[in-house]
Amino acid sequence: MPLVSMKDMLNKALEGKYAVGQYNINNLEWTHAILEAAEQEKSPVILGVSEGAARYMGGFNTVVKMVEGLIEDLKITVPVAIHLDHGSSVEKCKEAIDAGFTSVMIDDSHSPIDTNIETTKQVVEYAHAKGVSVEAEVGMVGGQEDDVVGDVMYAKLDDCVRIVNETGIDTLAPALGSVHGPYKGEPNLGFKEMEEICNAVSLPLVLHGGTGIPTHDIKKAISLGTSKINVNTENQIEFSKVVREVLAEKPEAYDPRVFLKPGREAIKQTVIGKMREFGSSNQA
Repeated sequence: MPLVSMKDMLNKALEGKYAVGQYNINNLEWTHAILEAAEQEKSPVILGVSEGAARYMGGFNTVVKMVEGLIEDLKITVPVAIHLDHGSSVEKCKEAIDAGFTSVMIDDSHSPIDTNIETTKQVVEYAHAKGVSVEAEVGMVGGQEDDVVGDVMYAKLDDCVRIVNETGIDTLAPALGSVHGPYKGEPNLGFKEMEEICNAVSLPLVLHGGTGIPTHDIKKAISLGTSKINVNTENQIEFSKVVREVLAEKPEAYDPRVFLKPGREAIKQTVIGKMREFGSSNQA
């Protein structure tokens, strides 16, 4: 199965009232676990790659070749997209596209809306000419994830309408109270604003910071047009927990497979749970 863009999978999700998960990858173990989970659940899947994670893994080209190799060796038949998460510039988005990424996010949400629109336009023009989907963000998602740090700033409806109409993006991430990393206290999502934005733009919406949001809030967000939910922290926490347990039980272990394999299985089971929660199982 060749890599695909996010556009069709998210439009189908919007119509079918479910969400496709974006699960960020950090290395071979992460990618292997997430692809196996997607195949087992017959779910479309988006592999998110931050710029920091891409640097850690060696670069955009290495990431694409690794994913393509695993898809072939694991005999993956479900739709898979590789998505640049929080692309910091037009140049970085182009670099990822040229390496074989099938989707990119340009995040100029910290700039004034006119600048955000102009930057996003440049990415859309380049990406769409190559069949690559584009996500943009309006407002600020709080917390910290990799290179991304921010305070919560709600997206404005008029800005959302403008960026969709003036750029031709495929999906929109309006910041509505979610945060990257673990939540301190209960998440407080702006459902009223979410519904207004979805009705106004008629595009699949993206929820960043999906870890720690209660299932009832996830279901409500999906019913209001959220078609892509990003998960990263939860996989990191579950992986680390299992690896610590194995090393505590086997302090003499030195073969990395002894602790990495159980860690990989923990990621797989976490992703399977998310796919069922988001409703993407059996949608491939």
